[in-house]
Amino acid sequence: MIEKLLIANRGEIACRIIRTAHDMGIATVAVYSDADARALHVRSADEAVHIGPSPAAESYLMGEKIIAAAKQTGAQAIHPGYGFLSENAAFAQAVIDAGLIWVGPKPSSIEAMGLKDAAKKLMRAAGVPVTPGYEGEDQSVERLKSEADAIGYPVLIKAVAGGGGKGMRKVDEAADFEAMLESCRREAKASFSNDEVLLEKWITSPRHIEVQVFGDAHGNVVHLFERDCSLQRRHQKVIEEAPAPGMDEATRAEICAAAVRAAKAVDYEGAGTIEFIADASEGLRADRIFFMEMNTRLQVEHPVTEEITGVDLVEWQLRVASGEPIPLAQDALYIDGHAIEARLYAEDPNGGFLPSTGALDHFDLGTEGRIETGVAEGDMISPFYDPMVAKLVVWGETRDEAIDQLAGIAEGVEIWPVKTNAAFIANCLRDEDFENANLDTGFIETKLDSLVSSDEADDSVWQNAADFIALAELEEHDDLPMGFRLNAPGVLATTLLHKGQSRTVAVASSLNELDGTGFVDPARAVVFADGQAFAFERQSRGSGAAAAGDGAIVAPMPGKVIAVDVAEGDTVTAGQRLMVLEAMKMEHALTAPFDGTVTELSASEGAQVQVEAVLCVVEPVEE
Repeated sequence: MIEKLLIANRGEIACRIIRTAHDMGIATVAVYSDADARALHVRSADEAVHIGPSPAAESYLMGEKIIAAAKQTGAQAIHPGYGFLSENAAFAQAVIDAGLIWVGPKPSSIEAMGLKDAAKKLMRAAGVPVTPGYEGEDQSVERLKSEADAIGYPVLIKAVAGGGGKGMRKVDEAADFEAMLESCRREAKASFSNDEVLLEKWITSPRHIEVQVFGDAHGNVVHLFERDCSLQRRHQKVIEEAPAPGMDEATRAEICAAAVRAAKAVDYEGAGTIEFIADASEGLRADRIFFMEMNTRLQVEHPVTEEITGVDLVEWQLRVASGEPIPLAQDALYIDGHAIEARLYAEDPNGGFLPSTGALDHFDLGTEGRIETGVAEGDMISPFYDPMVAKLVVWGETRDEAIDQLAGIAEGVEIWPVKTNAAFIANCLRDEDFENANLDTGFIETKLDSLVSSDEADDSVWQNAADFIALAELEEHDDLPMGFRLNAPGVLATTLLHKGQSRTVAVASSLNELDGTGFVDPARAVVFADGQAFAFERQSRGSGAAAAGDGAIVAPMPGKVIAVDVAEGDTVTAGQRLMVLEAMKMEHALTAPFDGTVTELSASEGAQVQVEAVLCVVEPVEE
């Protein structure tokens, strides 16, 4: 058995591998870039070696540095995880040539499945169903166009060396073929240094079905059933589940047997996935499920297979790489229940799904389900790598139970100030078509507008913000809470600003029965609701009973006054900006809590002020 393992990866998959290795009594070595010097996978491993600057091309993709780190630390084996160098046959061979154990398939197997055109020819010869198309060597425009005409539109142009959704173009009409071909080739050349393409018949109701396979050095190959990965955005998987809904036993038997034949055709060892595209226009049928490609590594979504089979696939990888046979025979493997995984990304659905980076000042994913993550509170989401924060995984006796569990976990995500797709995940899961398993790979694209939640706070969220502030200040003061005024006899209220809108909100009568979660700091209140974070600036923090009076505007934190918009004697209206304070590289507008007159102004532009300093006093309009 391997005694010391180097993990040539980062983030959640590195942490995942480290956990199993430690459970098996295997010492671990992490590698890290500048950006990851204090990352969770580094803190979790027994040793860690710095391998270069933050960009992956200068660190995690530098095979020679990784091999040197293994030799330096006495590691016997290298596990590549997924991504980076995991499907690089040359790196796998270099690891073996260095006298180390490669925790993965043979380099020849990686190479055989690396080019989609060659892989399809190999699969066809092995009796694996392949999508109708063209994988020929003649790459002339004339030949490709004539083949597309013969296949029938729509067709898919796909880079032979493609992956990750790059180098793919759907062509609906013959008149568009040449322009789409040129665009596809240009992207393929830039992404993979190879502009050769293949053609496939476009499947009109496609579902993405994949089968987990496992082989060993003793000639054994088994499958661990299928997963459905149809919910995708821009060809990137978002939600995966196992088993595939609507899969009958006969179809499952045929497609899993085809996957085993595919693995045997390349003398496969270790964990791999055979990916199929299914024409689900008439449900899942074996004669309408076609080979797409093989991923010669562990998949991101491998936990759902582990959940329904009770197998630790990383443990199997390490045992097989150590020369042991696969721990279980095919007839000992069976499906138990239903599992679903969602990929929690640091991205802003309301901002076109752009990545959201920065510090995780508040990070709480709850205690339910299985959480696979490579970060903790206080860590950074770096701009240099994939923005996945965590994988949220659940198991249920039924699909409905698993859906409800996972939606609840997504709705309970608390992350600030980094934005996430948690609410988007919950909306996908709660969608009626998803619940009824009316799925295809266009699901998200066609429903996108309804799946993205508004980032405007509703009345209940405004109320929570006011209540959280009241509770926080009551805990600090015995008298009237700071930041509140008497809105009516016996009623406290505070003024908040959210996305440019100002409101004065009366505090709930019973602060011991708060509904929701959130936190308060000197500058703001943050409320978490349904997977989203809503931030409210604390606009009036007067000391109610203090000499400054009800309308005292105080500095929420130390900072610099960069703008003053009013003068003593000015008449102001509720929500009107009075001045701007710059603190922590951010601008904070301080606004009038109600209609009134500026009776005192102690702040001037350019002045440095301390927290709680009274900057201005507004006297309310007399009624």
